[in-house]
Amino acid sequence: MIMFKQCLDKREWDDYMLENGGHPIQLWGWGDIKSAHGWEAHRLFLRDEEEKTIGAAQVLVRHLPWPLKSLSYVPRGPVVGEINREELLTELAEYVKYTYHSVVVSIEPDSVEYTVPEGWIQSEHHVLPAQTIILDLNRNEAELLNDMAKKTRQYIRKSAAESSMKIKMVRGRAELDKCLDVYHETATRAGFPLHSDQYYYDVYSKLGDHSPVFAAYVDDQPIAFLWLAISADTAYELYGGMNELGQQLRANYALKWYAIRKCKEWELSRYDFGGLLDGGITTFKKGWSTDETLLAGTFDRPLSILYGIYSRILPMGKNVTRKLKSIIKR
Repeated sequence: MIMFKQCLDKREWDDYMLENGGHPIQLWGWGDIKSAHGWEAHRLFLRDEEEKTIGAAQVLVRHLPWPLKSLSYVPRGPVVGEINREELLTELAEYVKYTYHSVVVSIEPDSVEYTVPEGWIQSEHHVLPAQTIILDLNRNEAELLNDMAKKTRQYIRKSAAESSMKIKMVRGRAELDKCLDVYHETATRAGFPLHSDQYYYDVYSKLGDHSPVFAAYVDDQPIAFLWLAISADTAYELYGGMNELGQQLRANYALKWYAIRKCKEWELSRYDFGGLLDGGITTFKKGWSTDETLLAGTFDRPLSILYGIYSRILPMGKNVTRKLKSIIKR
């Protein structure tokens, strides 16, 4: 009988993810981060009749106000081959309905094309943006450079030539604190909200080697940083920022190119810019490739007659939408 079984072994889970193309935020550590900040993380292996694992999903469960009970969410997953996808999604819907009493299970697969079985619907609302840029790191550096905007190549060369600037990986809590100071300055200048510092400490500690942070330094002080999550195949941009001097030196160009080259050195095959939203940061990202990637998006499987209430909350206004999204993202 094919059925889900909870995985309680971190090494077993991560080994499966790393060996089967799992996204960085399907790793055990990402679930631990979310578990420390209001979610429950459940790691589920789908086993066949011979107890062989044929798919997996890290399900994040968030309790919602009565009478909605909870939602279940699978970011950049599940991890399953096309041949077993329908079976996994059907079993997943039944499992979370009766185990977590969720009003809905939402998935945001790490795929451009994605077919879902009957009962699943494409959602207009998303947590992670579907539109992004994904670089093919199997291409050589010359090919990657040739695919960039001319101005991007110029700024990479110019910023990399700054003799006062050094780029390296961040090591330890003290250096991370300096990067977070830069992040606070960036957020204040750009007007976007941040998590608590503890959230970022948890990302750094719980993802460990799967969450490298790179920074550009002048006089041993970071002026820009770029924070990734990585699996065996994929690098995924989490956070980044610059202070005023970083802006003047256009440090983000040399820094991002350094990170891309480092990921190639580590033999990763994909570099995901983490989504395209409105504003100057998207203009900056678009200069790195002539091609954009539109992932399949968000799919919902309604599990309760209350799903209509849940789905109607989202478009009721910016404040309500922002509040519900903040609940989901926390």
